[in-house]
Amino acid sequence: MAKKEEASKIILERTYNIPLRRETLKAPSYRKAKKAITAIREFIGRHMKSENIAIGRYLNLKIWEHGIKNPPHHVKVTASKDDKGKVFVELVGAPKEAKAEEKKKPEPKTEKPEEKIEVAKEGKAEEAKKIEKEEIKDLQKEHPKHHAPRMPAMPKKQEAHPTAPKSV
Repeated sequence: MAKKEEASKIILERTYNIPLRRETLKAPSYRKAKKAITAIREFIGRHMKSENIAIGRYLNLKIWEHGIKNPPHHVKVTASKDDKGKVFVELVGAPKEAKAEEKKKPEPKTEKPEEKIEVAKEGKAEEAKKIEKEEIKDLQKEHPKHHAPRMPAMPKKQEAHPTAPKSV
């Protein structure tokens, strides 16, 4: 049998306000958000003494919120280090994601015989036809087939230019 992964214990948890402005000023505008991510990794690696860093979903969304050219100037994050040396960095106040448990697949329902299903489908089809006919009648009342006749187009009068000489 395969061994189940043991839940790693958090041994260190800290909150940091990471300055990003100085680092993003060094990058061209089309790389600023990428540079902000690398600055976060460098900052956390320096302060938490680890190379294995995972950036959380909400922190990533915050960095990329205004596009690649306009990352925030600083972010407040919570960094937690587990016993294996992995550091998980997430935005302060972000909901903590629990590990997804395996979902059981629902068993196929074979209780209803095919005849009942066919009868139900026919009934629904008849109701849909009735509703459609009523909607068509309502639309015809609102929009009659014959509209009011259009007014004949009046010929355009051409006026002489105000600076043109008047003909006598």
